[in-house]
Amino acid sequence: MQPEPAYQHGSMNRIGVLLINLGTPDAPTAKALRPYLKQFLSEPRIIELPRWLWWFVLNGIILNTRPRKSAEKYAQIWMPEGSPLKVHTERQTELLLQLLEERIKPAPVVEYAMMIGAPSIAERLQRMKERGCDRILVLPLFPQYSASSSGCAMDGVFSELRRMRNIPAVRTVKHYHDDAGYIEALAQNVREYWDKHGQPDKLIMSFHGVPRKTLDLGDPYHCECQKTGRLLAEALALTSDQYQVCFQSRFGFSEWLGPYTSKTLKELGKQKLKRVDVVCPGFVADCLETLEEIAIEGKAAFIEAGGEDFHYIPCLNEHPDWIQVLGDITHRHLAGWLEQQVSEEAAELSRKLALEMGAQE
Repeated sequence: MQPEPAYQHGSMNRIGVLLINLGTPDAPTAKALRPYLKQFLSEPRIIELPRWLWWFVLNGIILNTRPRKSAEKYAQIWMPEGSPLKVHTERQTELLLQLLEERIKPAPVVEYAMMIGAPSIAERLQRMKERGCDRILVLPLFPQYSASSSGCAMDGVFSELRRMRNIPAVRTVKHYHDDAGYIEALAQNVREYWDKHGQPDKLIMSFHGVPRKTLDLGDPYHCECQKTGRLLAEALALTSDQYQVCFQSRFGFSEWLGPYTSKTLKELGKQKLKRVDVVCPGFVADCLETLEEIAIEGKAAFIEAGGEDFHYIPCLNEHPDWIQVLGDITHRHLAGWLEQQVSEEAAELSRKLALEMGAQE
């Protein structure tokens, strides 16, 4: 077991909020991509194949070919500050903390971690314990639940808890795919884009894809994506022929959730559709899958097939409405804990009483 942080009588126990996103390599290079991809593609919830079979495919083929290709893709979207996913997640964390500092006294500790890569879930949980957090809310930044995203994030948390002697109280946020605030933030983000650039002939709502068999095995992801799409369309007053829900990022040769975004964009291009816009409601921060796969590859597929005008609508990122929603979700799930918080004065009184009774400093 891990050693526990040094205990001090009268120290104020704090509430912690841990945001979790997927993860990113440290640099847009093949050297950095290899360990990242190895960790990512070794997760049993992400690749649901027999371990012995997948080990040979991963180590014999994928890790010898894909790092260089992935590095080239990352290099196209890398920001001066680093990976877009990490940059936006850091900013969201800072803005959420600022918001909670205005709403809650004393404010919670707010950290973020990545399922894959750094900062790790283990590192952040340990740091939160060192900062006195005895109650932690885990909030994955995946609006729609799937075993390979939110489920994998929870695995990382619970695995780390097994190594702790003094386990903090933990709450988790499973999903918020139909949260009214989240839907309205998505809609407002699209409205603001259309106010500046006009409205398309068709809006594609592209979600990250997962194998089709996960739906048959009971994963709610497909249904939750469809509901998000329907609610967003209603908020934007779109008719059924003005939007379409699709799925991207297909990997391997098995059937995945459809229709596929890439195929749909090619078909719309062949139909000589004048303008298509794509939004990715399942991503709250822009990343490789949105900035390269959609904004670059998707645009090229649509234009080359005969389409005229292609627009990618950025993710929520640091949109003020989204930060407010994050705060609302957090505040709602902290109900009960907030009422149990004690002041610094009460904590100091407790320390003095403990020392009077013979406790050691």
